[in-house]
Amino acid sequence: MTALFDALEATWPAAALHRVGPWLIREGRGGGKRVSAATAEAAATEADIAGMEAMQMSLGQAPLVMIRDGEEALDAMLAAQGYRVIDPVVAYAAPVAAMTGALPYLAAFTIWPPLAIQREIWAAGRIGPGRLAVMDRVAGPKTSILARAADRPAGAGFVAIHGDTVMAHALEVAPDLRRQKAAAHMLRAAANWAQAAGATTFSLVVTEANAGARALYASLGMTVVGHYHYRMK
Repeated sequence: MTALFDALEATWPAAALHRVGPWLIREGRGGGKRVSAATAEAAATEADIAGMEAMQMSLGQAPLVMIRDGEEALDAMLAAQGYRVIDPVVAYAAPVAAMTGALPYLAAFTIWPPLAIQREIWAAGRIGPGRLAVMDRVAGPKTSILARAADRPAGAGFVAIHGDTVMAHALEVAPDLRRQKAAAHMLRAAANWAQAAGATTFSLVVTEANAGARALYASLGMTVVGHYHYRMK
């Protein structure tokens, strides 16, 4: 899981990082929970929580902690301090080579920077300026994906590479064009691009509750490789 979290950090980066005691605190600036959460990079005690909370609040963020696999003691400590679980997340991965293949004509293609229509699709899915700024911050190889269905723009996504791992983010399909394979086509286009760029592992994360997306990823041969969740006070 360490390589996956390193890729997650690099391909969806926070605006700034702050260290307080054992905590690494991300400054999200509207980019979502993943880039606004604290993680414990060393053993944390109850006495360390106040410092994390103060830094989070000074950044205009609610106290939020990401709990990764194997951090059961931290999870229990935060639960005892009144932190509730939100958004359990599942990580999926597959060999890039297993995700590649031919696409129907103009079904999906990669482009950077994103087109205005992609920004509109993202905005309709509540992927706004804060998350677009995250994409802009990525320093490594990256691209966006535009999917088409019924001769119309149907979906938008973002992918970036860290080391030999490509991660997909911000996959969004217009509601009236779902169930027409737009998401699957975006993932295949992303894999084709990633293979050409030298990546060997394809990965992404999705909320545990998103049954439709999870079924799609499983149908494409992706397997669960880890979990995390957040606790918020």
